[in-house]
Amino acid sequence: MSDDKAMAAEPDVVDGRKLRGRRRRAQIIEATLEIVRRDGATGVTHRTVAKEAGITTSLTLYYFAILDDLLVAALTSVTEEYTGRIQDLIDTEDDPLDGLSALIAESGGPGRERALAERELSTLAARRPALRPAARAWRDKVAELARTQTNDPDAIEAVVALSDGLCTAILLDDREADPEHIRAVLQRALSRSGSVDSDRVPPPRTRE
Repeated sequence: MSDDKAMAAEPDVVDGRKLRGRRRRAQIIEATLEIVRRDGATGVTHRTVAKEAGITTSLTLYYFAILDDLLVAALTSVTEEYTGRIQDLIDTEDDPLDGLSALIAESGGPGRERALAERELSTLAARRPALRPAARAWRDKVAELARTQTNDPDAIEAVVALSDGLCTAILLDDREADPEHIRAVLQRALSRSGSVDSDRVPPPRTRE
């Protein structure tokens, strides 16, 4: 192979390695989340994750040298999904509060397992400071959505606290949740502030 061809091939080799590395990281993170869902965060070690992923323990250590790195990556993967969806609601929805209610309700349905992992890891953040920035991401994004409805800091804080509490309650009840009820609860918190911009808060949608 000529020098020019060899140089041209190098970026492809590097890109291939990066792609494989990203896939391996994603595999390890998903294995971690599966353990958290099944056994709780206390069940996560480099060895158990390696076994779940079907790889060597040394490989998990290569990508995540300490356990906190692994736990942060797992929590971040979940919160990024939630915060991305909330950002979409802020950017595109006429009624982001309605969309937030539906998202919270998913904790009692198809999103239960992922919500369970997020709750488990977020609670662990109280004891492991490295997890706290990732744990706060969800709350920060809910607060951003609430600010599209009101400027009252107390009302915004109430919506964040209610969103957290409703998610936990739904997981504890282990049954489907009613998005309309969730929206009514959040709307009531906003209305009590006395500073809700009625032009920004449309009436709840009627669900068929």
